[in-house]
Amino acid sequence: MFYYNQYVRAQSLDEAYELYQKKPNFVLGGMLWLKMKNKTLGTAIDLCDLGLDQIDEDENEFRIGAYATLRQIETHEALNAYTHGAIAESVRHIVGVQFRNVATVGGSIWGRFGFSDVMTIFRALGAKVQLHKAGIMDLDEFAALPRTTRDVLVSVIVPKNAKGVVYLSQRNQSTDFPVLTCAVANRSGRYVAVIGASPYMAEPVWDEDGIADAKTDSNAALTDNSENNAKIDKFAEYVAEHIRFGSNIRAGAEYREIICRVLTRRAVTQSLDICDEIKHEH
Repeated sequence: MFYYNQYVRAQSLDEAYELYQKKPNFVLGGMLWLKMKNKTLGTAIDLCDLGLDQIDEDENEFRIGAYATLRQIETHEALNAYTHGAIAESVRHIVGVQFRNVATVGGSIWGRFGFSDVMTIFRALGAKVQLHKAGIMDLDEFAALPRTTRDVLVSVIVPKNAKGVVYLSQRNQSTDFPVLTCAVANRSGRYVAVIGASPYMAEPVWDEDGIADAKTDSNAALTDNSENNAKIDKFAEYVAEHIRFGSNIRAGAEYREIICRVLTRRAVTQSLDICDEIKHEH
């Protein structure tokens, strides 16, 4: 159990930011992982009055407020239509609906947890974050910031420049922490695979040589074409070679490396099928 000395419902982002500059103070998210700490903190800063629990969409992007819950993104029709259900797939194993009704997108991203399904899917989507003082930056850039950074996460922005989005994970048991996570997307004509729970924080690997850019003619299915399968296998091997794997109570490094190849191969194959279906629909 943890304790805090004071609770404040911030009335502006400026107020929240100023309060957060004092080291013992902290910003409340869903309080699901934070409450497991065993320490005493300073002021608990609640952003619930700032309208950060909405998901907005325009023709260029989705803007997800930091206080939007995992259940909101799981059930958001437009967001899941855009990602072919990958967003819902990425969170549906996280404990249970009651948990996802409380856990926030902002808390999941800010925590930069190694086991995070949320970080995996949003890095694959090329998401950006909006910080109150630092402004908008790529999620990849945010992930590299020192954990001592004291800013307020306002929203997560998903640009509409990805297609064929697929999310897969391996778990020892449903609702358990993942053994490995894998998200794949074609962004502006280039494939990226993001591997998380390795057990380190999710990291992207780009298909620099176009080895996963498998093509098919109108008379052959992707999965029946040996040349395409060879390209996909090559990319899966490339991804496994560029991810750092470790061992913990859920799995060993060698097992994770094997699973990485399998999930990447499956995800790219599914992604290419999705892209092929979209092409034929148009």
